[in-house]
Amino acid sequence: MAVAICCGLVVFKFYYPLVYVGLGIFYFVYAVILFFAEDGVRDWLIKYKRPSIVETMQAEKPYIEKTREFFGLLIVTGALMIDYIAVKY
Repeated sequence: MAVAICCGLVVFKFYYPLVYVGLGIFYFVYAVILFFAEDGVRDWLIKYKRPSIVETMQAEKPYIEKTREFFGLLIVTGALMIDYIAVKY
């Protein structure tokens, strides 16, 4: 929700660069934690040999939810960095 609000405020030319950096760091650190967690992204890559994580919306395997969350956090971090860059232009 915080990222959606930040992106919406940029459209109306309200800039909060410290918020973007703070949230970006928080989400990126959480993504790193999910990468190395048990049944996380690292296990999905190495242990499970990268099976599809988009077959169904049901998280039937232990690695699916953490892997999806990891990629979502990377997208959110990217959006915040775009907001940060928007401050300069």
